[in-house]
Amino acid sequence: MSVISHRLTALSRSTVRIAQLGSSLKRYNSSLTSAAKVNDDSSNNGELNTHLFQPVASQGFKSPMARTTTWLDAYRAREQVKENAAKHGGDPNAQPLSFKYSVCNEKTPVIHDRTRDDSFTSVVLPFKSDEWFMDAYINSYGRLRIGQIFQDLDSLAGVIAYKHCAPSEPILVTASVDRIYMLKRLDNINAADVVLSGNVTYTGRSSMEITIKASTSSVQRPDITKESDIKNEDIFLTANFTFVARHPVTQRSYAINHLICRNEAEEFDFKRAERFNAAKKEESKKTALSLVPPSGEESSIVHNLWLKNCEFRENPESRPGHITDMADTLIRSTMIMQPQYRNRHSYMIFGGYLLRQTFELAYACAAAFSNAVPRFVSLDSTTFKSPVPVGCVLYLSASVAYTEHISSDGPNITPDNLNIKTTPIMETNEQYSNPGTLIQVCVDSRSHHIDDTSNHNTGSFTYTFFVAKDSSAHEFSAKSQGSGYLSVLPQSYSEMMKYLEGRRRALETKDYFTYKKGINAPN
Repeated sequence: MSVISHRLTALSRSTVRIAQLGSSLKRYNSSLTSAAKVNDDSSNNGELNTHLFQPVASQGFKSPMARTTTWLDAYRAREQVKENAAKHGGDPNAQPLSFKYSVCNEKTPVIHDRTRDDSFTSVVLPFKSDEWFMDAYINSYGRLRIGQIFQDLDSLAGVIAYKHCAPSEPILVTASVDRIYMLKRLDNINAADVVLSGNVTYTGRSSMEITIKASTSSVQRPDITKESDIKNEDIFLTANFTFVARHPVTQRSYAINHLICRNEAEEFDFKRAERFNAAKKEESKKTALSLVPPSGEESSIVHNLWLKNCEFRENPESRPGHITDMADTLIRSTMIMQPQYRNRHSYMIFGGYLLRQTFELAYACAAAFSNAVPRFVSLDSTTFKSPVPVGCVLYLSASVAYTEHISSDGPNITPDNLNIKTTPIMETNEQYSNPGTLIQVCVDSRSHHIDDTSNHNTGSFTYTFFVAKDSSAHEFSAKSQGSGYLSVLPQSYSEMMKYLEGRRRALETKDYFTYKKGINAPN
């Protein structure tokens, strides 16, 4: 009887553990479901009501970004296409963009007029009211894990894009991230719920700009149904995405619904985006360092850096301890792209996942360079050069491209002795309100398709971080000899050009708000 009693006791304990696990899972699923509260002002259009957004961790079947086909089905269909292509003299290695559109009927495109309200969508991230949901968005230093937010931003942008295009269903892809900018810090992540909201603010023939704002709310699970529900003082992050539409069958550009501006403010945003896109194209043709040589001022900077390299080689003792060679900041990452991170079209990797991976490598690079905890400032304008297919090998390389000092002693203080003008403190901008170092990290990405020997440039991502002068004094004292500042030093000509590109981007970031006001904003 003692053996039976022992087994019954063990069975009882196992039953209790299973019950506890079931209870935990129930609470977890309940938190995910409650966290996926969606607010949109599309009740006047039944077609748009099915386009719901949920956080990546709990996307539901109603979201236009949700997958409708298992990977196994999509994989088998792709292999069949390749087999048929090989039999009939086609390219067996051709990568289809989408499985969905190979098995459904194409809808006839009809162009409609849409307003910003038609695409407005918001989602609440309940950091204050749900500690376990918040746990998925926090990093090891108790701050907001920005990479997780990037995934949600791209997902939300996709939902907004599909809502604007409804009832047509073109293939929509992220063409570029025009800028993600941190307006102010979010230190107490559990002090308020976070609202992600946005809509289409500009359209061309087949492209659209989507503006998304992240804001805090003192009200738990606020009911956000329109743009005016978001207060400017609560916004801590802004993001602009450009999506392009492709024909489901021919994969050529696809005409989308028009955006109608109803007032002066909407007209202002539309013209700003229009001018920005035109200026971006024109600037890349006229001033890209790959096409034209550096300006006179930039040539002087290159010459000065070369002289410093010569000085440090001849007299190593003269080199300050806080200067690091650019080559020594390089770190790399290699990974296989798995189907769990594919987009809704089944064969390509979700753009938000790529943003997260590149950001976290850039963050690691900045942290290793500074021996401190960096703060995210901005992601500069980034173009996705080519799609990343499931199953490819993705190579990422990150290095510090540029550093700039923010000094309380004025714009001409050069603690690195490189004779480069520093940035004075700007009390009106929280990111520049304390002495420290701006660290710009460039992440280059390439994909290798294992079916052949080709490598593809998939884009470069430039992230800017800030490290306060006194953020880690004991570590800074060892590396920067008490100055509290950090500097990167390029050596080769290629590194010099990378440095100049970084300097240009830094100037663009500082002038961001001035640029947005390129035309007179309405009162």
